[in-house]
Amino acid sequence: MIGKSYGKNFRLGMLGGGQLGRMFIQEAMNYDVHVHCLDSDKNAPCSTLAAGFEQGDLNDFDSVYNFGKDKSLVTIEIENVNIEALEKLEQEGIPVFPQPSVLKIIKDKGIQKQFYVDNNIPTAPFKLVNDSAEARKSAVAPFVQKLRTGGYDGKGVQVIGSESDLDKMFDAPSVLENKIPFEKELSVIVVRNLKGETAVYPSVECEFNPEANLVEFLFSPANISTQTEKKAQDLALLVAEKIGIVGILAVEMFLTNDGDILVNEIAPRPHNSGHQTIEGNETSQFEQHLRSILNWPLGSTKITQPAVMINLLGEKKFEGSAIYEGLYDAIAIPGVHVHLYGKEKTKPFRKMGHVTITAAEIELAKNRAKQIQNILKVKA
Repeated sequence: MIGKSYGKNFRLGMLGGGQLGRMFIQEAMNYDVHVHCLDSDKNAPCSTLAAGFEQGDLNDFDSVYNFGKDKSLVTIEIENVNIEALEKLEQEGIPVFPQPSVLKIIKDKGIQKQFYVDNNIPTAPFKLVNDSAEARKSAVAPFVQKLRTGGYDGKGVQVIGSESDLDKMFDAPSVLENKIPFEKELSVIVVRNLKGETAVYPSVECEFNPEANLVEFLFSPANISTQTEKKAQDLALLVAEKIGIVGILAVEMFLTNDGDILVNEIAPRPHNSGHQTIEGNETSQFEQHLRSILNWPLGSTKITQPAVMINLLGEKKFEGSAIYEGLYDAIAIPGVHVHLYGKEKTKPFRKMGHVTITAAEIELAKNRAKQIQNILKVKA
């Protein structure tokens, strides 16, 4: 099926059933592509949209293999999956994109960092440690500790700012990374199909919530020079080419105070830093994911209008069935596009949705985004 034609018997399998999968399915429906999902949560966001939905452990060999063996192609919306099962599916002739070889590199942040070194890709200096005792012997604060595996949505990452913070270190295999002084955090999304064709999105600028360690605001386009923009896009393309991915790749970067660009992390799937592409670019990141894995022509990445994206997080002190306070007033503001993820239960800092605000000028979008932040709340 991959390429120029397909029919009703085509079954696209997706590992993971979260909000990324939900938005992917919404785009796939436009092409009448039937997406089947596997997720551990029977009430996952994809459960009500997928053509077929199975509950199962994404890290269990049998669950992943049995799910994938009758699919025409398998993809992911989360990288923490059983790679051995994907390798067996690939050996049996089922296309798996992104490839298991790519997931092996990205799933383990230690292997990922070594990949950068081996391929002359600029990144922050780092050390690999097996536990907190080894970290105490080899690291001098301040530094950033990242669990090698299993971290997501700000979990598994923490800043050790001083000696007094050493007691809170994760006692598990970790990457200890020099804390780099930086001017901005940028993200560039690049897509690559089986023919090796690539498309790269303009850089976006991310502002993080320090308490949740999650993106609070995303600005598109980033406020950077033309020279820096080219450098960032070229670096993202280099990473995609070196790793050989078929699919979509988000490349998170630091723009240092000295004007250098360092790769922070990469994600082999649609990414939080690309949500604004649904309304703000000619082709959304989710449609590009579909196009790339099916070896279709890639779409234009051109910005159609400036955009600001806000993550809609569960409010502190609220846990239970979600209530969206202020939604009526929020959507009365021009250029506001609300995406709720279909999660029944909220808890502090849980991603419950996002809002993209588009406007003719980025400053107007920013002002409206601040209004939305004050109006729209997720409570219980």
